[in-house]
Order: sequence, then structure tokens, then C-alpha cells
Amino acid sequence: MSLNLEDKKAVVAEISAEVAKAQTLVVAEYRGIGVGSMTQLRKQARESGVYLRVLKNTLARRAVQDTPFAELADHMVGPLVYGLSADPIAAAKVLNDYAKKDDKIVIKAGSYDGKLLSVAEVGALASIPSRDELLSKLLYVMKAPASGFVRGLAALAEKKQAEAA
Repeated sequence: MSLNLEDKKAVVAEISAEVAKAQTLVVAEYRGIGVGSMTQLRKQARESGVYLRVLKNTLARRAVQDTPFAELADHMVGPLVYGLSADPIAAAKVLNDYAKKDDKIVIKAGSYDGKLLSVAEVGALASIPSRDELLSKLLYVMKAPASGFVRGLAALAEKKQAEAA
């Protein structure tokens, strides 16, 4: 089913709005993927706050024109799924992790902070821990000295009680 001009304009406007909010755009080929697998990928993307969409490449090129993601236009060839996220890591992580499980998803390129990313760079971006993981690690490191001090005081108090008895 082809889209008429008004529908195409609406799609480009919708994608342009998502692109304006996004920090990262990852492009992956989905040739031969089953409906169940694509549904599972979309579910994971939704849970991670990633906008995932299958688009006509010409419409995607128009949506990213004059944006920091414009360099990706050369990589928009073939059946592609586009992952956009405001979180710098989320889109790369979702598509990269799913590509490891299903060989039908093949990452083609990405863009972050106005820079074109190769497949290896998208993988490296995906391997960075999320903001929540980093915060939990920071809190653990900050808590360690205090909890060690408290354990030391408790051991000292037990020792004093054992000596007094």
C-alpha cells in the first residue's frame, strides 16, 4: 500500500519530531526477520524508551535532512529499521543486543552527537553501562567506606564486650 503525499508529509513530520528529541540514531537491516522476532524487538525497544520504526528510506532521508544525523543518509539503503533515543546509549544497546540473539538484524551504522558511527563504534556505544547502572555503581563505591567503618565499630564493640566478660 503506497502512501499519498499528505500521508508522506505526516510521516516525515512525525519522524522529524522524534529526530529533534533524539541524541542517537541507529540503522539496522532486518531482511528475513519473522513477525514474532520483530514484535519482540519492538517490545524491548518500547521498554527501553527507544523509538523504533520501519520507514521508506526516502522519507527517512527527508526527516534527517539538516539535522546532526544527516550523514547517515548514505547508509539508508535496503530494508531498514530505525532506532532513535533521547538516551545516548539506549538505541545502540537495544539493537546491538538483539542483533546478538537474531542474526537477521544487522547493524549498518549509527550517529551520536553529530558523528557518524561505524558498526564497531555502535557496539562500543552499546557496551557502555546505562545511567542507572553507573549511578548504582557510584552509590556502592560511596557507601563502601561508611559500611566498612560501621562494621569496624561493631567488631570493636564486640571485642570490648568479650574482654569485659
